[in-house]
Amino acid sequence: MTDLTTSITNPETTKGVIPYLDMAGRSLEAARFYEKAFSAKMIGHVPGQSAGRVVHCQIEINGGTLMMTDHRDAGVEREGFHLQIVATDAQARWDRAVESGCEIVMPFEMQFWGDRWGLVRDPFGIQWAFNEAAS
Repeated sequence: MTDLTTSITNPETTKGVIPYLDMAGRSLEAARFYEKAFSAKMIGHVPGQSAGRVVHCQIEINGGTLMMTDHRDAGVEREGFHLQIVATDAQARWDRAVESGCEIVMPFEMQFWGDRWGLVRDPFGIQWAFNEAAS
């Protein structure tokens, strides 16, 4: 595990707006799934007082940071947002996510705006979109 204090202060891992999700006791499980499904890299985590829970977890996906915590005891209904990965190899990333266990919400296909785009839901209820710009 990388030193989390150093990672948080690294401007390369803290640019822009960073999604911060409460995973209700499943942050480390989610981080492991995201390593498999999205090629995520663990930056680090701060353990919580209860076994298996974390106060803070930070991962990197496709050059961007995602932060998670286990503050809540129960899951929450997640509506009104999705996380989006824009990449030139979005088809391969899509295939990996689906093969890893993500549920297809909208197929990855050509859209009216000219890009290939699709939406999946991971086992934690988070929706992920994949976008591949038209060439």
